[in-house]
Amino acid sequence: MFSKPRRGIVLVRAAVVTVSDRCFAGEREDRSGPLLADLLRGQGVELVAAELVPDEEDRIEAVLASLCARGDVDVIVTTGGTGLAPRDRTPEATRRIIDREAPGLAEMLRWQGHERTPRAVLSRGIAGLRGRCLIINLAGSTGAVRDGVEILAPVLGHAVQMARGENLDHGSSRND
Repeated sequence: MFSKPRRGIVLVRAAVVTVSDRCFAGEREDRSGPLLADLLRGQGVELVAAELVPDEEDRIEAVLASLCARGDVDVIVTTGGTGLAPRDRTPEATRRIIDREAPGLAEMLRWQGHERTPRAVLSRGIAGLRGRCLIINLAGSTGAVRDGVEILAPVLGHAVQMARGENLDHGSSRND
């Protein structure tokens, strides 16, 4: 648990964005977005928004920018649109609006995810900051969502505090 609002634990406010042409068109049920929302809530995260958009770069970019501009979203976690298919454009849309990348988060998701399934390395997801809003791309499968939340749980609260510019006590490093 990383975000219960009590002393020493940071409150994280999140938005979930599902990127899928078929779900947006009503041809398939969105299972990953609701699962992601439930798993984040299970970690104590306050869900402040959930969106569903088609695999269109401009639409993805607009939703991400709008959510960041709200002021009550610390982190946006996307699901879908990160693979190798021609219409998978979530990383490109994310890259266009972020100020700074946080490559370690995406690398960690791929590396630890590949220990569960070799297909995790096919994700092109990225992570980065737009102002103080952290954006993280997850792949679109329910398995990737489960793995992603489990992998992110130990670091997400600290990442949000860093993005907020909070004065952090980092403690001693392993090399001290």
